[in-house]
Amino acid sequence: MNPIAAAAAGKAPAPGVPVAPTLLIHGGAGTILRANLTRKAEAAYRAALAGALRAGQAVLMAGGASLDAVVAAIRVLEDDPLFNAGHGSVLNHEGHVELDASIMDGATGRAGGVAGVRTVRNPIEAARAVMAHSPHVLLAGEGADRFAADQGLAIVDPAYFLTEHRRRQLDRARANDRIELDHDGRVTLAPPAPPVPDQDNRDGQADEGKFGTVGAVALDTFGNLAAGTSTGGLTNKRWGRIGDSPLIGAGTYADNGTVAVSGTGTGEFFMRGLVAYDIAARVRYLGVSLSDAVDQTVRCALDERQGQGGVIALNARGEVKFGFNTEGMYRGEIRGTGEPMVSIYR
Repeated sequence: MNPIAAAAAGKAPAPGVPVAPTLLIHGGAGTILRANLTRKAEAAYRAALAGALRAGQAVLMAGGASLDAVVAAIRVLEDDPLFNAGHGSVLNHEGHVELDASIMDGATGRAGGVAGVRTVRNPIEAARAVMAHSPHVLLAGEGADRFAADQGLAIVDPAYFLTEHRRRQLDRARANDRIELDHDGRVTLAPPAPPVPDQDNRDGQADEGKFGTVGAVALDTFGNLAAGTSTGGLTNKRWGRIGDSPLIGAGTYADNGTVAVSGTGTGEFFMRGLVAYDIAARVRYLGVSLSDAVDQTVRCALDERQGQGGVIALNARGEVKFGFNTEGMYRGEIRGTGEPMVSIYR
């Protein structure tokens, strides 16, 4: 079996055998039930995920770096209003979008992040710029927006990020005086209209129990790992709240010697449990497999503390793990020159 075929079959390569470039993505986890997605809505999500995988694959198969593949994949998801990142992000209490993102290079340990930005079209690009062109790891608010503009990144009017669906979602949250994860199914909301068969359900129940944070992890032809995460955060959030997505070790982590991880879910639990780093630490210090490390961390940091969410994880041997404790997670994988493999439900 050739290396790409072996990787596609989920088999670890023999020592010295090259591993096919690999990319994993997620588009949020939560109460994602088949009954709540029309065929058209499901097709839209699958097409969006496949498009992001193809964008990252093009970078990897051209000999590009894992960092570039992560940025390319996440940028596609940030531009798609189906996801809570970039265009179509959730709104804070004042009706504004505040965006968070981070990225990490598994080869060098360098990392960058932005939090609470309002004018950067693609926050993942701003995070990459912080890593590459500043002495810092995390920039926030107006300073991060100014830095991104100084770096020549695409800057947009804040109205670009707004969608009618998110406005209505904020109205419901305000009416219930709730701060909501991206349509957490456990939160009491005004009952949504039932889905209509064969119609686009982008604004219906498909979202009602979903954490829409997006992320990617990649392994390139040089054996280097990278991870990135991007989000709009919580609906009706206040006081400048920042979640786990821009925080290295919480929502994002990459180390060539252990694993690359991106997470989505209850950000406060990911921060308290240092979920992304905890997975890497279990691999490094306990010597457990990638799969076991993910399962153990999800159980200890999320299940036992009543948190919800999921992670995507990849190591330098090309081994992958999708771990989540919700009903579903928008996710996908692509290896070498292969076809995108996309999944939604448990």
